Amino acid sequence: MSSVPISAYLALALILFCIGLYGALTKRNTVIVLISIELMLNAVNINLVAFSKYGAVPAITGQIFALFAMTVAAAEASVGLAILIALYRNRKTVNIDEMNSMKN
Repeated sequence: MSSVPISAYLALALILFCIGLYGALTKRNTVIVLISIELMLNAVNINLVAFSKYGAVPAITGQIFALFAMTVAAAEASVGLAILIALYRNRKTVNIDEMNSMKN
């Protein structure tokens, strides 16, 4: 049975992180920016799980950190979407360029 090398996990995480970074820096839609941040957090989770399996001392701590990061990502997504809904109700847009101050 062959095992997937750690370089494959790192390459996948690098691609996901770069796509997420590109989306977070260049897109103007707030929903796309939130999705891009989630992609970047998933890339970090892939690295944590890969290093917990292939590290110098394989342990379960990387998987525990990944589970914690997923919990934080879920909370970030729910709070981000709640803020986005409140902004849309007030401004009728989800465009980042039009959200430059907290008051109407």
